[in-house]
Amino acid sequence: MATRSAEGQDQATKRVIQGLKDIYKTTILPLEQMYMYDAFYSPPLSDSEFDSKPMVMLVGQYSTGKTSFIRYLIGRDFPGQRIGPEPTTDRFVAVMDGPEERVIPGNALAVAGNMPFRGLDRFGVTFLNRFEGSVCPSEVLRNINVVDTPGVLAGNKQTVARGWGAGREGGREGGRE
Repeated sequence: MATRSAEGQDQATKRVIQGLKDIYKTTILPLEQMYMYDAFYSPPLSDSEFDSKPMVMLVGQYSTGKTSFIRYLIGRDFPGQRIGPEPTTDRFVAVMDGPEERVIPGNALAVAGNMPFRGLDRFGVTFLNRFEGSVCPSEVLRNINVVDTPGVLAGNKQTVARGWGAGREGGREGGRE
């Protein structure tokens, strides 16, 4: 039987994660630094990105039950939840386990060293204003984080009034120049 730490990870999992961190720091990170990888793609990985729980993102058309599924999965309502017949989730919501209910703004999540969202700052302030964390106690969320997303709209609705660039490819609206 595997022994579990206070955080719930078994010792074998901790050894694998530590091994991955060591390989990254001794082999991959020096190459990233030598070739200035962070200048054109992303900053170096942090320990919190290695230590983070798996993340499940729900994507689909609006009003198909993504938020309701999360509510069913965790067995409770979560802070900031919006459910209705029309598109109600207008932001990306990372639903996470924690001792007390609270909502954390996206820009705070993107700069928190202990959260796995640091790389999201490259999408800009408009995106971060449409991103938030929802923290609530949940047995299921002790092992995973779940991300609720705005619904995918059909046709021209994808590019209208979203505010974070849905439907853009390479900075061009709708893939056209």
